[in-house]
Amino acid sequence: MKKEKRPKDTNQLAKKIIDIATGEDTEKVEENTKNPHAVELGRLGGLKGGKARAEKLSAKKRSEIAKKAALTRWKKNK
Repeated sequence: MKKEKRPKDTNQLAKKIIDIATGEDTEKVEENTKNPHAVELGRLGGLKGGKARAEKLSAKKRSEIAKKAALTRWKKNK
C-alpha cells in the first residue's frame, strides 16, 4: 500500500483533514486485502526461522558468522 502525498498548500491540507474527519474523503479508504490465514502462516515461519537456523548450524560456522559480523561492526566505526 502506497502512502498518499500530503498537500503542500496549508488550505488544501486543512480541507483534506476536514474531509477525512467527516468521512467525505473516500478515495483513501482502503481495506486490508491480505489473507489473514496467509499472514498468520508467514508470521509463524518468521518467529521460528532464526532459532531453527541457529540449531542447524555447526558451532564452527556460527563462530565464523559472528566474527564476520563483529569485523563489519568495527569497520563502520573507523
